[in-house]
Amino acid sequence: MGRFHPNPRQRQRGAVLYIALIMLVLLALLGIVGMQVAGLQERMSSNYRAVNLAFQQTEALARSAECALEDMINRTSTAGCDGVTSSMIDSCDTGFDPGGWAQDRSLGQHSAVNARLIGPCISGNSSLEMGGAVNEDPNPIYQVTAFRVDDPDNPTAQAVIDTIFRP
Repeated sequence: MGRFHPNPRQRQRGAVLYIALIMLVLLALLGIVGMQVAGLQERMSSNYRAVNLAFQQTEALARSAECALEDMINRTSTAGCDGVTSSMIDSCDTGFDPGGWAQDRSLGQHSAVNARLIGPCISGNSSLEMGGAVNEDPNPIYQVTAFRVDDPDNPTAQAVIDTIFRP
């Protein structure tokens, strides 16, 4: 009375197909997740590039304005130094707020510079005439605030730099 034992290969016929389909679905899901991660990283690197480019262009604008201020003081002319004329320089008693000025800028403006002569409003930080006005003739002190976007044709990022400059 023997019992009928089917061939093990006959019992597993089709199991490989199901396992292969499950593995194929898992690999497809991994591929989709990988593509989403790559797309996110591409967007993040694009945003980082735009912000870095805006910062570098703003810094170049601020340095150009500082160079123009130095040229005005020394009565010289240096190539590439522009962005500030004597009529653009404010006095320190105007109540200028760099943060508010920066918030008033928009991507459509592309670039802007604000320069202020702040030396006369700084209290003396030396033992000579403490609290008196600083002598501005030999060493004026300026505050230069610059704004610029990453790409004037298609602006996506902006940066503002506020510097204190003594020529």
